[in-house]
Amino acid sequence: MNKRRGRIMPTLLAVAVLLALTDIAAAQDANPPASTGTPTKTPAKAKNLDAVVVTGTRAGNRTESSSLTPIDVISADALKQTGTIDLTQALERAIPSLNFPFAPASDTFAFQRPFELRGLSPDQVLVLVDGKRWHPGALVLSLGQIGQGSQGIDLNTIPLSAIDHIEVLRDGASAQYGSDALSGVVNIILKKGAKGGDIQVSGGQYSAGDGRQWQGAANFGVPLGGDAGWLRLSVEDSNQSPSNRAGVDRRPGVSQLGVKFHYGTVSFKNKNLFLNTQYDITPGVQFYAFGHYGRRIGEPRGFYRYGSNTPYPRDPLIGLVYPDGFLPREHGDSTDRSLVAGLRGEVNGWHWDLSGNYGNNRVSYSTQNSTNFALLNDFGSSPTSFHDGILSASQQTVDIDISKELGADWLSNPLTLSFGAQWLRQSYEVRSGDPGSYYVGTSGVSGGAQGFAGWGPQDEISVARHDVAEYVQLEGNLTNKLSFSAAARHEDYSDFGTTTSAALSGRFDFTDSFALRGSASTGFRAPGLGQQHYSETTSAAVGPGNSLGLPPGIYLRGLVPVDNPIAKLLGSEPLKAEKSRNFTFGAVWNPTSQLSISADAYQITVRDRIALSSSLSLSTPEVISYLAANGVTNLQYRGLAYFTNAGTVRTQGIDLVTSYRTDVGNNGTLSSTLSYGYHKNKVTDVKPNPPVLDSLGLLFQRLNRSAIKGLLADTAPRSKLILNETYSVGNWGFTGTLTRYGRITEYGSTSYLDDDVYPHKWLLDLAASYRRDRWTFTIGGDNVLNTYPKKTPQDSDQDGAFPYSSSSPFGFQGAYVYGKIMYRW
Repeated sequence: MNKRRGRIMPTLLAVAVLLALTDIAAAQDANPPASTGTPTKTPAKAKNLDAVVVTGTRAGNRTESSSLTPIDVISADALKQTGTIDLTQALERAIPSLNFPFAPASDTFAFQRPFELRGLSPDQVLVLVDGKRWHPGALVLSLGQIGQGSQGIDLNTIPLSAIDHIEVLRDGASAQYGSDALSGVVNIILKKGAKGGDIQVSGGQYSAGDGRQWQGAANFGVPLGGDAGWLRLSVEDSNQSPSNRAGVDRRPGVSQLGVKFHYGTVSFKNKNLFLNTQYDITPGVQFYAFGHYGRRIGEPRGFYRYGSNTPYPRDPLIGLVYPDGFLPREHGDSTDRSLVAGLRGEVNGWHWDLSGNYGNNRVSYSTQNSTNFALLNDFGSSPTSFHDGILSASQQTVDIDISKELGADWLSNPLTLSFGAQWLRQSYEVRSGDPGSYYVGTSGVSGGAQGFAGWGPQDEISVARHDVAEYVQLEGNLTNKLSFSAAARHEDYSDFGTTTSAALSGRFDFTDSFALRGSASTGFRAPGLGQQHYSETTSAAVGPGNSLGLPPGIYLRGLVPVDNPIAKLLGSEPLKAEKSRNFTFGAVWNPTSQLSISADAYQITVRDRIALSSSLSLSTPEVISYLAANGVTNLQYRGLAYFTNAGTVRTQGIDLVTSYRTDVGNNGTLSSTLSYGYHKNKVTDVKPNPPVLDSLGLLFQRLNRSAIKGLLADTAPRSKLILNETYSVGNWGFTGTLTRYGRITEYGSTSYLDDDVYPHKWLLDLAASYRRDRWTFTIGGDNVLNTYPKKTPQDSDQDGAFPYSSSSPFGFQGAYVYGKIMYRW
């Protein structure tokens, strides 16, 4: 890190801000403003009539087709073309470079499902709502494939009914927006204005007869003070019933018991309220605000524990409470709150925006239909329900953004100068649960609530950090053919120091229909507070030949922070920020007004990639003796993991998007979109093991083979193709979407002989709509061909209980049929 540059950069930006504020103040004294709201700018050379985009640029004249970097604009209608009630799943059906894998019942991973962009981690994509940074979820995902170890954004807290469109920037943007924007930006643009509204009711279920869903949603606006302002309200209420694709345990003595596990969609109840408002205080000053309140209640399931009347009891104490066995049920109650408020206006050509932003996610977790074997052993009894604890993540920001068009005699078009500053505060809190949920005793009997052990006093934390950032960006058209953007951003975090990111992008229009574009940027991601300080105890199932050196079974595994005494003894180190370098080069071709084609190749290199270490065994004599010699004798875990800067990951890929619109007169219109994404991740460097791990035996690795080739590389299909056809004629509308998911590989921890390969699959979605007056009636089906992934090999399917891989990008639920009724005004 360049310390001298770290001192100079904020000084220069501060001077620029002060000079601009002085100019604004002088202009306010001399000339009262005559215009309102956001700037209205006319491009020097309009090529298309598509919508102006605001993501990745602060100029007012960039459209999707004239952008300097690849960007997708997804309309609200496109998001509603499937039967899903989840925002992220709707996006996944529209953008090949975005993956949102199905999450079966598996602890917190199923409660707040992660997504990834361009093959990078969920916490390496930045989410904005109307250009304002959205807050992260409270859960740190310790299980699953995609998203393991991340503390990402829960997009599904944002109701679909509140959204006008979504802009997805597929390029690194840390220089414009700061931390997290390594793979790109998802900017959710809200509906605005007092006019119009709609009410929608939808429902459906899987063809297997389970997984029923329904949702009621409404969105409408009301005027405030005549034409001075408006208030827009969105409300949603939805319910999802569970589905189950678990199989029968084929082992003798238990196969006759039938299906005992749960493996499918999780039961959820969701309620969301979103408010968006705007009011003109004066002709040159505008107040705006939007806020959200949401609540989600869900119940993931744990692994089934067989009773004492079967040949495979998990613990001899089980007969005291559940002689017939039990299936732990986890109960999560998530509350999500946010509020953004600000003032913006224009004075003498200067556009300014001052805003404050607060967001919080609070998750209260419980385990039901369970027991604590350590309590049973030590006291002869145990509760069957436990409150596990409460997690809370909060974020506050204050932003000042200023921009102005600057003209010069030697320029044919004005340039846009933008600069500003941000103050960011993030906090994270863990509160312990009931004593019975985390009790482990000293007998060696497995402790903690079975299914999900609670957070104890040793896990309680209340931590916070702050960051001060300054940025500057200059962009515009140097000539009628050449346009560019240059940006720099300086950050100063209280917990890991300073960093500076930069970005340069350009575009050359050879003709009105063909252009080349490219960008180069650096970026960073600050380690999450959860990654630095979070700890938990979980019950994890391990199979034959596991790295813990234990017989197959269910054991307690600990995730501990890097400053935990045991973690430090096993080689943990303070986390550093991830650093990235992004390069993108592409072409845009619009040979006719109906046809558009874009192709962009990219490379993203992330150094000091943060990941969960392999689970380190605490059961071997060497480890037990080593820890005892250092004062650690009462081990409540059989395995332990911590976060580490694992190494360097390189992502290379290409995105292709084509669209064609045909008007066939009285026979209607046909819109076709073909999009394709391919990425290949490779771990190019793995940091060497801490010497203490090598000294304790070959089972100890900072990262094992499955992490190097899988979790940090290819956890999602390398390729994904989406062909969408939309045909409208008269009052009728028909939509068909064909999606091809490329093959995936689950890598063994030690040898390629343990790899499981799942071939590519095609999925077909169909829907038909009829519009009459203000009513729209829709029937449809997702995955109408009832496609399932290849079944998991017998040595990996938990003795038949889990017949499908949890890594399947489209799940394993089969066909889903649905209906919708909407009324618009």
